[in-house]
Amino acid sequence: MPELPDITVYLEALTQRVRGARLETVRLTHPFLLRTVDPPLSALHGRKVVELRRVGKRIAFGFEADLWLVLHLMIAGRLHWFAAGAKKSGRAALAAFVFDTGTLTLTEAGTRRRASMHVFGSSAALAAHDPGGLEVLESPFEQFRTRLTAENHTLKRALTDPRAFSGIGNAYSDEILHRAGLSPVALTQKLDAASIRKLYESIRAVLPEWTRRLSAAAAGGFPENVTAFRPDMAVHGRFGKPCPVCGTAVQRIRYADNETNYCARCQTGGKLLADRALSRLLKSDWPKTVDELEKL
Repeated sequence: MPELPDITVYLEALTQRVRGARLETVRLTHPFLLRTVDPPLSALHGRKVVELRRVGKRIAFGFEADLWLVLHLMIAGRLHWFAAGAKKSGRAALAAFVFDTGTLTLTEAGTRRRASMHVFGSSAALAAHDPGGLEVLESPFEQFRTRLTAENHTLKRALTDPRAFSGIGNAYSDEILHRAGLSPVALTQKLDAASIRKLYESIRAVLPEWTRRLSAAAAGGFPENVTAFRPDMAVHGRFGKPCPVCGTAVQRIRYADNETNYCARCQTGGKLLADRALSRLLKSDWPKTVDELEKL
């Protein structure tokens, strides 16, 4: 799922291309995409884009008359830009937004349709749709600590909860926890002050760093290689590959459609976290530490 760095780079590219542009029409090929009916999508036709903003992991287009179009790309949704007069190619689009400056298309890989689009009739309605996660890059440490310890969850769950923290998902939570040297299953209310401070500083380092890197990679063009898996990431998507800090093989915990990647030596004191499927299968043969695993 595109997260804060990806959404920020999308917004940079969109601001250059559609801010001040007039939306001529919207073509939907999959009606399921549109999740609201009032105001109708047609209310946006002929109106100019006056603002763009990020709402959690969503992209919000502000139009004249305080109308808002909000796109949530979910896991596999991606945006593509075609300048006016350019030939459109690639994956069939779920929606095409035709501006007087060009056409923005929304595609979604796979067959599970999760991406969504909403139209809101006011800024107040848009605000009500915001999950309310804290913007850590804009918040002081004490506010962050209060939000983190409000409930007792694992760090992985807390960081990826959109009601707790804004814009952080599966990929960058792995990177943040690795940078902080913290276990993904550590409990928020059990952390000492030093660990909370390390986590706070890690978020404020990792997210801007990756935003800069992705912006530089786009080089003023429209970002077309938006992915949760980057070869330069420390642990996310790098199961079995060496940790860039200590060289230990990166481990993972699988659950549902997701997985958590971590370095046992850097983050858990050498302890292997139980993967539900494998630990149940191997039972007593499941190695407890990275040293036992390496011996095997």
